[in-house]
Amino acid sequence: MSKRYFGTDGIRGRVGEFPITPEFVMKLGWAAGKVFAKEGRSRIVIGKDTRLSGYMFESALEAGLSAAGVDVLLLGPMPTPAIAYLARTFKCAAGIVISASHNPFEDNGIKFFSAQGEKLPDVVEEKIEALLDQPMDMVEPAKLGKARRIEDAAGRYIEFCKSSLGGHLSLEGLSIVLDCAHGATYHVAPSVFSELGAQVTTMGCSPNGMNINAGVGSTEPDALCAKVKEVNADLGIAFDGDGDRVVMVDQVGRVVDGDEILYLIAKDLKTQGLLEGGVVGTLMSNFGFEQALAAESIPFIRAGVGDRYVMEQLISRGWWLGGEASGHIVCRYLHSTGDGIIAALQVLAALVRNNQTLQQACSAICKVPQVTTNVRVAAKKDPASIPELVAALSEVETRLDGKGRVLLRASGTEPKIRVTLEHESLEVVESLGQELASKVENIYAKLV
Repeated sequence: MSKRYFGTDGIRGRVGEFPITPEFVMKLGWAAGKVFAKEGRSRIVIGKDTRLSGYMFESALEAGLSAAGVDVLLLGPMPTPAIAYLARTFKCAAGIVISASHNPFEDNGIKFFSAQGEKLPDVVEEKIEALLDQPMDMVEPAKLGKARRIEDAAGRYIEFCKSSLGGHLSLEGLSIVLDCAHGATYHVAPSVFSELGAQVTTMGCSPNGMNINAGVGSTEPDALCAKVKEVNADLGIAFDGDGDRVVMVDQVGRVVDGDEILYLIAKDLKTQGLLEGGVVGTLMSNFGFEQALAAESIPFIRAGVGDRYVMEQLISRGWWLGGEASGHIVCRYLHSTGDGIIAALQVLAALVRNNQTLQQACSAICKVPQVTTNVRVAAKKDPASIPELVAALSEVETRLDGKGRVLLRASGTEPKIRVTLEHESLEVVESLGQELASKVENIYAKLV
């Protein structure tokens, strides 16, 4: 069954445009409630980021779930991974997050976690979508769901994050700048790091409902780079609007992305004898990152782009660590989903254990130039199914001579083919990339 509403990370779009409307979200809450309802009383936790529209969608979901006879636990603004954690600890049937992650405030979305705190499998999303075609009914009045607010949700999650560092490690002596993107980590992350002993300078911690991700956060780290140098901090940490992504900045203002964060955690786990299996990256993971892991004899495989595909590979292989260059890091030995705060803490633990700066720790990984060219196409056809394009791709791979990588993939959201090349030489990347992009454009033009 082809899904109409659910993408790789829930349902997302511009507020007020279908399906991100109060009417649809209320019915979505009802449909989810019907799917997750069990014998006796079922309950679902709802959390949100700091978008102005979150109030409206929180109420809509609450109404829909109540109509389905499901109790609701309201968490208020909380990071996405906190909802996954609290869904487990409260023994809920599911968790719902109201967030559009790193998107601007005009967007919003709904995503779900299972009772185990994991992304929903396709079959469950399909069951929810099937009910959206049915008339919305209501349980009898005596069986309507109740709602209550969990006042200590932030405190519970703060303690969970702190526990991931272990009881013997302290961050005392570290000077850190935290950029919370005016998002869901604004009232949680500063407490986590300061209570562990770090000297914390904050930015992006004054949400007003409309400034989430605006010039701050993991997708716009320039302000953090400048702040780290301004206050002479040891490092900086930036989260996205809902707190499941993280990037870091070293003391000279250089951005440390998800590939490098994964490498530092993997290397530290291996040194401690705690690495289970290898590391799962994605098709977009840097070739230099792959080479650095190989130098440490750490197995590495690539999943499709999207943290749900990373998680699928981790579960099927029984591995513990994976993620994306964008900063989605899954430390499965600690949490059931990607968590920006917990990933950052694991890096800090490695620095403390090895008495290194972030800059020193990253010196062992040399990322190669990566350039992606987007080619707009009219024909909807998988590039792997076009013999002429397969031959062109093979020719480029031969010319890279094992010192780089080439990838063609169709965009999942736009009529574009993404042409990505990596090589130790930027000149080679740019020239071969442009040459291949031109071939893609010409070949697809013949298909129309």
